[in-house]
Amino acid sequence: MKILFTSLGCDKNLVDSEMMLGQLSEKGYSFTDDETQADIVVVNTCCFIKDAKEESIETILEMAQLRKNGDIKALIVTGCLAQRYQEEIQKEIPEVDAILGISDIDRIVQAIDEILKNEKKNHISDCNSAPVYGKKRIVTTGGHYAYMKIAEGCDKHCTYCIIPKVRGNFRSIPMESLLQEARTLAEDGVRELILVAQETTLYGVDLYGKKTLPTLLEKLCEIEELKWIRLLYCYPEEITDELIDMIKKQPKICHYLDIPIQHASDSILKRMGRRTSEEDLRNIVEKLRREIPDICLRTTLITGFPGESQEDHETLYRFVNEMEFDRLGVFTYSPEENTPAASMPDQIEEDIKEQRRDELMELQQAIAFEKAEKMVGKRLETVVEGYLPEDDVYVARSYMDAPGVDGYIFVYADRQLLSGDYIDVEVIDSREYDLIGKEV
Repeated sequence: MKILFTSLGCDKNLVDSEMMLGQLSEKGYSFTDDETQADIVVVNTCCFIKDAKEESIETILEMAQLRKNGDIKALIVTGCLAQRYQEEIQKEIPEVDAILGISDIDRIVQAIDEILKNEKKNHISDCNSAPVYGKKRIVTTGGHYAYMKIAEGCDKHCTYCIIPKVRGNFRSIPMESLLQEARTLAEDGVRELILVAQETTLYGVDLYGKKTLPTLLEKLCEIEELKWIRLLYCYPEEITDELIDMIKKQPKICHYLDIPIQHASDSILKRMGRRTSEEDLRNIVEKLRREIPDICLRTTLITGFPGESQEDHETLYRFVNEMEFDRLGVFTYSPEENTPAASMPDQIEEDIKEQRRDELMELQQAIAFEKAEKMVGKRLETVVEGYLPEDDVYVARSYMDAPGVDGYIFVYADRQLLSGDYIDVEVIDSREYDLIGKEV
């Protein structure tokens, strides 16, 4: 029996997919990327914003047609969309044989067995159920890097976000289980471990009564095979001096932080339910750059939030111009049903949202291009991601580049390199967001 597995959405969802793949492989299932060869299709969905929801629905409908035609024997839907809209999916898309919630991914084999016996059942636990962890994984990222989810859910309840209602309250995964998972990944060839959660900075508060991310990082650094440890999704108000000191002290921890701030206008931050002010944000950025001068800071913004005035937008524009983030993404506000923001007055027209997004991105483009130019002449340790034979050049990343979201360094080398090799590179040129280099 061959399974076609489609994983949509974020890297946290990808970890869930890899655990399901691991369970299925242990039961003897094989996998295919060709829908004409598949017996079973599993779609792991996302519903964070409108575009993600639409992509998930379109994918399910496409696979449902295969099920309707008899081309596949089973169609299973899991992930955030499944957790949130289980009844609607079952009613509107009867070709779906089973729906698994986010805390039920360990039942993927059971669900397939039930379908093949014509005993169709859904498995939807409460979103606050214990997270699934400690399962065998099939790493799908190429082998030399992997994501590790250290917690599930979120307690922040930002007014625009549906995650707490879909994935539940913040629940940390026990440290010893994470350390064992990291050791297993390292033994299998992973050299870069990327820590993810809805918010990594709060790790441990529910289990150990305090933020224990620094302790986890210190123990992970003891795993000899690991070379880089990268942190994503660090909420600015939760970044402690202890965490900063740990990043400074441990050479394996990349001088890179993803700190989602969403806005800089105090009035919009308050409406969003965020727990920072413009002054707070300026202070943490200043502190990080003072304590770790070569740190690479990435952030994300939302433009067109309900009630955002032109003055609010100009405050954000000025903030971005002055902070000069190394990496920055901007999303237009997407109203999500059953969130407080969706029913707020003064909703912004789509064309205004997009115009403001474009203005911010144009500003950031100039900042990013200038920063790239300033890298010329510097030396960086990089990891090879692949090879472009038509240009005879290798594709690599430095500590400043998280996979899938940041830029690349295109490297010329006089010898054959393999994906996962770590090499020193001198930057000789820049092209927009990317760098050009040669091995040294």
